[in-house]
Amino acid sequence: MQEIVSAIDVGTTKVCALMAAVTHDSLGGMALQLLGAGEASSRGIRRGVVMNVTEATDAIAAAVEACEHDAGQPMSSAYVGIAGSHISALTSQGMSPIGSGSIGNMEMHRALEAAQAIVLPQNQDVIHTIARSWTVDGQAHIFQPLGMTALRLEVDAHIVTGSRTAMSNLVQCVATNGIDVDELVLEPLASNKAVLTPDERKMGVAVVDIGGGTTDIAVFIDDALCYTAILDVGGHHLTNDVAIGLHAPFETAEDLKRRFGHAVPERVAEDETVWATVFGEKSERSFSRQFICQILAARLEEICELVHENLKKSGYRNKLPAGIVLTGGSSLLPGISELGRDMFTLPVRVGSPSSRLPITGLSRALQSPTYATSVGLLLWGLHDDGFSIHRRFEVEPAMVHSGEWVGQATRWFKNLLPG
Repeated sequence: MQEIVSAIDVGTTKVCALMAAVTHDSLGGMALQLLGAGEASSRGIRRGVVMNVTEATDAIAAAVEACEHDAGQPMSSAYVGIAGSHISALTSQGMSPIGSGSIGNMEMHRALEAAQAIVLPQNQDVIHTIARSWTVDGQAHIFQPLGMTALRLEVDAHIVTGSRTAMSNLVQCVATNGIDVDELVLEPLASNKAVLTPDERKMGVAVVDIGGGTTDIAVFIDDALCYTAILDVGGHHLTNDVAIGLHAPFETAEDLKRRFGHAVPERVAEDETVWATVFGEKSERSFSRQFICQILAARLEEICELVHENLKKSGYRNKLPAGIVLTGGSSLLPGISELGRDMFTLPVRVGSPSSRLPITGLSRALQSPTYATSVGLLLWGLHDDGFSIHRRFEVEPAMVHSGEWVGQATRWFKNLLPG
């Protein structure tokens, strides 16, 4: 039976659903063959959090239906991305005695479980417990203890938590469409799978995913996750600033941002103008393109300052020789790498899913920074490195009621129809 991995990225701007088949080579390596992709405009989601269950459920249904039609088969379960300002992170330590004398997966798992035995604020639950490094009989900074002889194993773990309510609402929206949630995955953890190189993760790097509603930060050093943060600002704020500055509709501002935006206004000619329809006027009026870019640059500088402050507070600002990798839809803005280098005084590049990844069949569109999280979720489902505990979410039958089989059946009936 063909092994399938699916992903659902529920963002502020769009919902993207992907489905891939797991392939195996003669040496035992695994890869993915993309089977289908679907996308729908996001509704009922604000800054990574479900605000309207019905609208969000319908948006997920539309993306999944398109993916299933493309793949020619149903989606039964998926890895689902999660973000939002409700996300928090902390470090914790755990220990496991080694009764057999040799460290196995069971002993590593026990140490991680001990690390997550912490008191959390009310309404917060653990999403990930990820090993940063291990200590074997007092010898610290071990990164692969499997198979070592020891009496005692300790782990320094990075624990990611989120609002129980926010997680439950997201799971409910997915489950109502007849899809089990394999795992909720913090979005910057997924993005890094798609855009970082092994050398960057080893040397020290921060991936900064500028999405529609949030900007997500994840720091990796020695191939281990060291820090995560979610900032409550993203690409929609850029568009909203332009809309306010020009007194124009949001859709008009979004179009202007995509077509004429630049992160470095000085790179735009002073006399260049663009035309757009604004509130209260029937005909289009002209605007200075440089003025639009100045609006965008001001907000981008604010985002960079917030990222810089978070990195300084984390203590990792001066431990990033590989610099910053920007991704997400807003990283497509021309000049953003130049602005980032000026702001961070670090190497900065824009990261996108590429041909080096163990995925075949990615379209040119999916090789954009816009889809870094979506592709990363598939890769997250492909690899289980044994260095983390991820929570599975079971949904009470009463939460989905009859909507589960109805949603799945409706999608399949639609897929049977021509066109």
